[in-house]
Amino acid sequence: MTSAQVDNGQGGRQAVEVADAGPAGEGYQRALGARQIQMIAIGGAIGTGLFLGAGKAIAKAGPSLILAYAVAGLVIFFIMRALGELLMYRPVSGSFSEYAREFIGPFAGFVTGWTYWLFWVVTGITEVTAAAQYMTFWFSIPQWVSALIFTIILYGVNLISVKLFGELEFWFSMVKVTAIIGMILICAGILTLGFSDAGDTASVTHLWSDGGFFPHGIKGTLMTLQIVMFAFLAVELVGVTAGESKDPKTVLPKAINTVPWRIAVFYVGALIMILSVVPWTEFSPGISPFVAAFEKMGLGLGAGIVNFVVLTAALSSCNSGMYSTGRMLRDLALNGQGPKFFTRLTRSGTPLVGTTFSAALMLVGVWVNYQWPGDAFTYVVSFATISGMWAWIMILICQIRYRRLADRGTLPQSAFRAPGAPYSSVFALAFIAVVVVMMGIDKDTRISLYCAPLWAALLGISYVVLKARNPENKAFAKN
Repeated sequence: MTSAQVDNGQGGRQAVEVADAGPAGEGYQRALGARQIQMIAIGGAIGTGLFLGAGKAIAKAGPSLILAYAVAGLVIFFIMRALGELLMYRPVSGSFSEYAREFIGPFAGFVTGWTYWLFWVVTGITEVTAAAQYMTFWFSIPQWVSALIFTIILYGVNLISVKLFGELEFWFSMVKVTAIIGMILICAGILTLGFSDAGDTASVTHLWSDGGFFPHGIKGTLMTLQIVMFAFLAVELVGVTAGESKDPKTVLPKAINTVPWRIAVFYVGALIMILSVVPWTEFSPGISPFVAAFEKMGLGLGAGIVNFVVLTAALSSCNSGMYSTGRMLRDLALNGQGPKFFTRLTRSGTPLVGTTFSAALMLVGVWVNYQWPGDAFTYVVSFATISGMWAWIMILICQIRYRRLADRGTLPQSAFRAPGAPYSSVFALAFIAVVVVMMGIDKDTRISLYCAPLWAALLGISYVVLKARNPENKAFAKN
């Protein structure tokens, strides 16, 4: 923590400038512009959870999945506005772990940094798993072969400048956004004009006539919350880009404020259209509802196009994962909470060692696909969800503590205050607690709760060892 962060009455701008000059910001290039940040923010919420995971969720909840996405989307908005308030107070590349160190303590920062790194490694495995499944739409090749090839290619792509990374993600996101909007328009055309094989039966009455809006009861809807929340994981990625954004105080609030409409359009709107054209009873777990919808419509070419789009979405998310893991490892290393060799950058400002190490671990996904090609997605999704939600919990707790200090005048006020806080943040924390309980009830996702204590124990032991070896390191001192 810098002195500007603790001096009473200091201006917010001074705190930002000092923080940016600190360890977490050294060596990076502020090369991400407004256009790129906006599309990274939009595209971050459109990935495997929507394109593939929604198939299983539809089978479990039916049309009520629409309500689950809407309520969860509101919670995500609260989380993102809490993050936005912290980012305007101090935009740093280390983001979540930096705030955890400042407002909770060094151990919280240590756990948050390493857990968020693990989340993206596991998510990378998830996305590679999904991409391998998508390839079976065209080719009869083992999933593990596709997973291996994709991991190697994305690792090579990631060793580029951050500006080029931003440009690639811009176009990846543009493809996803265009595809979903196109699908919504096609479904709207079928509902109004009646063309395609589904034209005669398409109707909004499918939302309540095939067993009702809650065909499996409220419990069935609650049991999908883990899948729903997984779909939103990565929206916080915009916080990781703060240290490399050209104008974070202007760009980041605009990106965060797009959350409500992108959730309304890409999740709620898309599902309403799909489930109106094709009855929910005709969708199967493990099959992308977007691909299945086009096949039911008799638009075979459209199904192939959508499969290509969802393949792009999965690879885009994995690419973002490699971007995040390298930077999180470097932040930990710069703060003395990770090996020093993770601080090494390429000439273009890319964290070479951290990215390489993370990509190597993502190859575990190849083995997962080889061992359990049918169950791989469920296993990795459940563990990714519990580790990713830890970052959200830390964001909310840090925002509550920051707001308390700012209201006292101990810290400068943020120019982007979260509406309804701290009550909105408390509500979001309670909702996450419900999701964790549902994960414990579901036998398919319970495994992640078994793994979480093991990971916590490993982090606790590692922290004690590092602190004992470096007793003078300020990273282990209380604020």
